[in-house]
Amino acid sequence: AQQSATVANPVSGASSDLLPHFQLEPEDVYIVKNKAVSLACRATPATQIYFKCNGEWVHQGDHVTQHSTDRGTGLPVMEVRIEVTRQQVEKIFGLEEYWCQCVAWSSSGTTKSQKAFVRIAYLRKNFEQEPTAREVSIEQGIVLPCRPPEGIPPAEVEWLRNEELVDPALDANIYVTPEHSLVLRQARLADTANYTCVAKNIVARRRSASAAITVYVNGGWSTWTQWSGCSTSCGRGWQKRSRTCTNPTPLNGGAFCEGQNVQKTACTTLCPVDGAWSEWSKWSVCGAECTHWRSRECSEPAPRNGGRDCHGPELDTRNCTSELCSHAAPGAEDVALYVGLVAVAVCLVLLLLVGVLVYCRKKGGLDADVADSSILTAGFQPVSIKPSKADNPSLLTIQPDLSTTTMTYQGSLCPRQDGPAKLQLPNGHLLSPLGAGRHTLHHSSPAAEGADFVARLSTQSYFRSLPRGTTNMAYGTFNFLGGRLMIPNTGISLLIPPDAIPRGKIYEVYLTLHKQEEVRLPLAGCQTLLSPIVSCGPPGVLLTRPAILAMGHCVEASAENWSIRLKKQSCEGTWEDVLQLGAEPCTELYYCQLEAQACYIFTEQLGRFALVGESLSMAASKRLKLVLFAPAACPSLEYNIRVYCLSDTQDVLKEVIQLEKQLGGQLIGAPRVLHFKDSYHNLRLSIHDMPSSLWKSKLLASYQEIPFYHIWSGLQPFLHCTFTLERLSPSTCELACKIWVWQVEGDGQSFTVNFNIAKDTRFSDWLVPDSEVGAPALVGPSAFKIPFLIRQKIISSLDPPGTRGADWRTLAQKLNLDSHLSFFASKPSPTAMILNLWEARHFPNGNLSQLAAAVAEVGKQDSALFAVSEAEC
Repeated sequence: AQQSATVANPVSGASSDLLPHFQLEPEDVYIVKNKAVSLACRATPATQIYFKCNGEWVHQGDHVTQHSTDRGTGLPVMEVRIEVTRQQVEKIFGLEEYWCQCVAWSSSGTTKSQKAFVRIAYLRKNFEQEPTAREVSIEQGIVLPCRPPEGIPPAEVEWLRNEELVDPALDANIYVTPEHSLVLRQARLADTANYTCVAKNIVARRRSASAAITVYVNGGWSTWTQWSGCSTSCGRGWQKRSRTCTNPTPLNGGAFCEGQNVQKTACTTLCPVDGAWSEWSKWSVCGAECTHWRSRECSEPAPRNGGRDCHGPELDTRNCTSELCSHAAPGAEDVALYVGLVAVAVCLVLLLLVGVLVYCRKKGGLDADVADSSILTAGFQPVSIKPSKADNPSLLTIQPDLSTTTMTYQGSLCPRQDGPAKLQLPNGHLLSPLGAGRHTLHHSSPAAEGADFVARLSTQSYFRSLPRGTTNMAYGTFNFLGGRLMIPNTGISLLIPPDAIPRGKIYEVYLTLHKQEEVRLPLAGCQTLLSPIVSCGPPGVLLTRPAILAMGHCVEASAENWSIRLKKQSCEGTWEDVLQLGAEPCTELYYCQLEAQACYIFTEQLGRFALVGESLSMAASKRLKLVLFAPAACPSLEYNIRVYCLSDTQDVLKEVIQLEKQLGGQLIGAPRVLHFKDSYHNLRLSIHDMPSSLWKSKLLASYQEIPFYHIWSGLQPFLHCTFTLERLSPSTCELACKIWVWQVEGDGQSFTVNFNIAKDTRFSDWLVPDSEVGAPALVGPSAFKIPFLIRQKIISSLDPPGTRGADWRTLAQKLNLDSHLSFFASKPSPTAMILNLWEARHFPNGNLSQLAAAVAEVGKQDSALFAVSEAEC
């Protein structure tokens, strides 16, 4: 009551007609620990000033009042102060904030100041979020989060790096977000340090736990050095090149480079051969000057490959001691006699040579055991010799004769005893109708059975390295007509072109597929087997034309990712590199045409071959074929699903199919192809989406894994994992699930499995390709699509250089074989090489009409190919 009365009767002043205004108003303050805070306000003109806190008047005795006069206006000024303690604020803690306000009076009324809030300051000890240690790659972005402890007033945040203040204004690579996170846009090696988040306000200063940031650098390979010189100056040696993990060098625990730092390759240095003199010739007749001479040549051997030349004279003369040297020179009559005798001798020799050439030309046609009416019509029908019209690009509308029966020969070819009729090859149009004469092809009785053939082989020394049995073997007897051997359902064949076997010779030839456990093929470093190991023989057979060995491979070839080599086993049993694909061949004995899924090897020496690759980067990949098999019947509650990971070649698939037939398995769906990379990561397999109410898995782990090197080496052509399942009820006969197959840190394949266990299924028809059905040995013309005489006409027309480029080069371009022109040109008949490769690639389903059209296109560039004589018409 006393306080209210005091407020209601303020003292009047000289300037009572003015409202008071505040020169100083109370401001927000924080109570730190237990220290009281002071609030002040000053007003003029004021007769009374009192504080009001949280709606209640402060006791008059708690005010400290000071009076003064404003020198400018002469008005009275009153200033009042109060103190607020922590206990006063805590009395209402939790209800509302504590505030105080000044109220000033004059005779004209009252004026209120702004509210000043009084808060108790504090800062919690624990950060809501602290930065954590990290390891990051160079140039990677980094975000270090920091949420400071709760506090009043809110804490300010700063960052320390190794106890030094981080100033974003001095480093454009650093900034601090409004949420107080420290951001490094691109990590640098200098950013490797301990980072600390510091929060502070008027009460305290808190530090977070230090976070160690390590910026590492993964190693990178330098470029390869140049190949070193060959390790030997004479003969076979090695050369190598190297690279270092310094681009960049791994730092701060960064990963070391993956792959090999040294590569080796075989090299051959031609040995120098010093020249040596041949024997002296006989002394010449004593000349008119009483001298005679003798000579010798530096040819046994001649110097080559940098060898030294012969030393000494090549001509030796000396005086004659014969009495004839004193006689007079012969007269003119004797000279004329000698000249006449020499001329007669020369004429007789020329006549003899002409007779021999005429006889050889008559014999040069085909023998009687070569031509047959079936040969003449097997590839082309007799047609008009006029060029085709523009609206019909096919060469003379040539179509294969489907009525001709292909003959299969398994025995040796022997000529008849009666005198054969001769056939002359006309020189007319390239594909003109053949002569109407009668021609026959004769062959002996059928070949011996496989057991007899193997029995004959067993007498040879090389038989020890051949597989026992004839399952993966083809064999036949061949002469100059050539032929073909095939191992069914493997994609492996051997083409022996015409004239590859010398005339008068008969060879028994075999073709064999080896299992991996039968032949030891050593691999070094990152090398991997890309093809089956195939033998053709017998070794040492003399061929005058390259045979073509065809087999599959599983490489995804690219020049920058692979180094692929053709290996051949020597007679001593060691494997040697005979050809590096993509490089210039160092020998004319071997050549390889690599296509998407098969390779064609030209070889003039039979033997054992394999294709081996060495990856040059982790982008190199091999094709795997994934195949699922399961039992056709399930008598028990347990059921197994087998997933095979095969090298993608037909021979491996054939072997697995034969194995599964013995196990009573059935094929589930079509095979899938997986590209397996040289990334050192294993292959994983897992099963998913299996109905848990009907089936359960008996595997303890969530996935199965096949080690990388077991697959990459290629020495184990097929590997498999078994998923063992269990039916919860004997009546369950259907299974639906998915099987995932993937390479760790790579892409994968999924198999949707949905089949009826009770249903008896058989292997699909696609497992026996149509192109492989037939006899394993074909001898003579039946082994080729192109008729023999037509083939000879094409060769004789296109081998010589033609005008406007109408020769074998254009044919190679039409058949997309122009990348092998240098190899074709190195052979006596480039056209024969092209036709042989076409036969190897397209037998037996090749389109002969397309080949004829290509030949016709070549002919259109040279009108001379269409010239036909009246006799031929």
